[in-house]
Amino acid sequence: MGEIGRDRLEFLYEMKWWEIRAIIRGYHRRHRDTWSATRWQTYYIMSAQIGSEAMHKSGINNPTDLLKFPWERIRENMPSDEEIASLQAEMAAINAANRK
Repeated sequence: MGEIGRDRLEFLYEMKWWEIRAIIRGYHRRHRDTWSATRWQTYYIMSAQIGSEAMHKSGINNPTDLLKFPWERIRENMPSDEEIASLQAEMAAINAANRK
């Protein structure tokens, strides 16, 4: 569980589903810039290869028309970034107390 910094047994048996979702969301947040840059690069390479006029005819007017990332979609009933940060701080405190 090196990517998230948690022990495997803790992840499998102790964490709640909402804690895991918060960790996954944080993991995705760390990689957004790279994915966005890749999408921009793909858009401009396509534009150079097939021409901007052909892209517009295909309905591709900007990079988000190629691919919409999950974090760009609006979801209802999801915790805010502030709520996630609060939960992460709370998790860190609980984990620190349990390790003593």
